[in-house]
Amino acid sequence: MDNALYPVLFLDYLKHSFPVFNHLAARVPALLGITVSLTYLNYRGLHIVGFSAVSLAAFSLFPFLVMGIISIPRLKPRQWLVVDFERVDWRGYFNSMFWNLNYWDKASTLAGEVKNPSKTFPKALLGAVILVVLSYLIPLLAGTGSLSSSYSEWTDGYFAEVGMLIGGFWLKWWIQAAAAMSNLGLFEAEMSADAFQLLGMSEMGMLPTIFGSSFQEILEFLNFLYSIGMLLEFAAFIKLRIKKPDLHRPYRVPLQTFGATMLCLPPALLLVLVMCLASVKTFIVSGIVIIIGILMYPVLVHAKNRKWTHFDDTEHQVLPLDNPDVARPSLEFSDEASASLLPVLDQEVSQTLPDEALKLE
Repeated sequence: MDNALYPVLFLDYLKHSFPVFNHLAARVPALLGITVSLTYLNYRGLHIVGFSAVSLAAFSLFPFLVMGIISIPRLKPRQWLVVDFERVDWRGYFNSMFWNLNYWDKASTLAGEVKNPSKTFPKALLGAVILVVLSYLIPLLAGTGSLSSSYSEWTDGYFAEVGMLIGGFWLKWWIQAAAAMSNLGLFEAEMSADAFQLLGMSEMGMLPTIFGSSFQEILEFLNFLYSIGMLLEFAAFIKLRIKKPDLHRPYRVPLQTFGATMLCLPPALLLVLVMCLASVKTFIVSGIVIIIGILMYPVLVHAKNRKWTHFDDTEHQVLPLDNPDVARPSLEFSDEASASLLPVLDQEVSQTLPDEALKLE
């Protein structure tokens, strides 16, 4: 649940320099884009997530260290002891402290991906605790000790303003970038831990096995359905060549019906082989998807007849190209493949070739 906060915090830092992110029209698409992009990065594998997390951690912590060093001449230690206990929101304080300093148990979900975790984990956790404590302590001591800001001003993203007051605009921009990127690193780490936790629960029988599915199984489903689609395309290609040889086409395969059939045979056999090697689960899932697709057709026809939604009712008349009394249809195209072939067709028309040469497929 808290993973949903990190993209929001990312924008909270940026909105101080880019006020456009205060508006919902810009904020929602930005949040969606960030979430999708980071999810894809996590999908690419744990190695790239780990490398990214280490790089982001170094980039995020360094500007706060610089801010602490710059603030030393301006520090007033007595300000660290000034606290108005009556104005402290204790519930918010303890909840924030708990949220910022917990989730250490998440590291256990990645133990299977770590070499010699019995020795690596204690060292990593010790170093992480030191870095976490210093990352909070140094910037807070620098900000509260060198500035006289009201505590009410300390909201999400305020460290960027503290950096500007201490070091100037360059430090503000640096802290904004570092703090924003740190939220991206937290998002990646949290998502990795959650994904491996779901995987472990699935392998232990606590969740359905679908949560432990590998990408290979998903790829198998897609290939199976794609193979069926391609076989239908080959069948339609041969049927149209036999039933409607004069149908207007942007391109004609320069083979007779038998040759066109033999041309489709090798890829068709390969597609059948891919389908035969599929698992029983793939057959079942793909069969369900196909049945749903078949049932959707009469539903769409019924929706069109009842006018539940808008359908294009324009009738597209198919005209034979070998009829001299009928005007040839305009060479309009709807895809890039057709567009790439039209210059050849235009050249043939300009040379006034016989009508029979314009039978395209």
